[in-house]
Amino acid sequence: MSVPTLGIQLYTLRDHIKTPEDFDETLRRLSALGVKDVQISAIGDFPASVQRAILDKYGMKVCVTHKGLDQYKENLDAVIADHKTLGCDAPGVGWAPAEKRDTYAHAVALAAQMNAIGKKLNEHGMAFHYHNHDFEFHPFPDRPDTCFYEALLEQTDPEAVKFIPDVMWMHFAGQDPEAWVRRLAGRVKVLHFKDYVLTGDEKNPKRFVSLGKGLVDLPALYRAAKETGVPYIVYEQDGDWTDNDPFKATEESWAYMRGLRE
Repeated sequence: MSVPTLGIQLYTLRDHIKTPEDFDETLRRLSALGVKDVQISAIGDFPASVQRAILDKYGMKVCVTHKGLDQYKENLDAVIADHKTLGCDAPGVGWAPAEKRDTYAHAVALAAQMNAIGKKLNEHGMAFHYHNHDFEFHPFPDRPDTCFYEALLEQTDPEAVKFIPDVMWMHFAGQDPEAWVRRLAGRVKVLHFKDYVLTGDEKNPKRFVSLGKGLVDLPALYRAAKETGVPYIVYEQDGDWTDNDPFKATEESWAYMRGLRE
């Protein structure tokens, strides 16, 4: 039974990675916490070579990334080159546009596109990774017996397409995230740990919180990740940070994750 490596999804700190100087300072602060593995998402427009130099300065590795789906369609060779520079074998996307997941037929078409991207990535020792929100679990209007996430699981090649389960969004969608982690065994390199509470407000029904302060059974999910061989668990928080400070929320959540290993 393997012990997952812990990391930080830099989307949480997205306002602090827009320039090389900010990226350097953010990694310095994370390094002081003992962080050695990160996910790159929503980073500023500066070259992968510059990113790699700063990562190397702090002895950090990139376990997975998020880029827009259009970049894979239009500039796949450049995406591959950037990931080779970063030393990362897991290019990913954070979501699929609504028009590609609104019907079962559109989902099947997108799955075929993802397979093609993933197979090209396979040629370079990589695979395509998909991160979920809650909407992937809404029933299709034309196929109410299934949903987008089920369609992707059914229609994609296990070698070409992997998943980045976001346990908070699964829970918010009324799913059992532990059951999904176990079902996806072998297709998950990175598991996103995120937590939330319900607000009782119909317009804004949820609020993100630091790990361990919300509704998600993270200890059970940590055990499931160990038992199914998930290599990485990465903390992510979209907003609602403690004292409106994403670094403070990151420190709290990092301490909580490390506590799960004890």
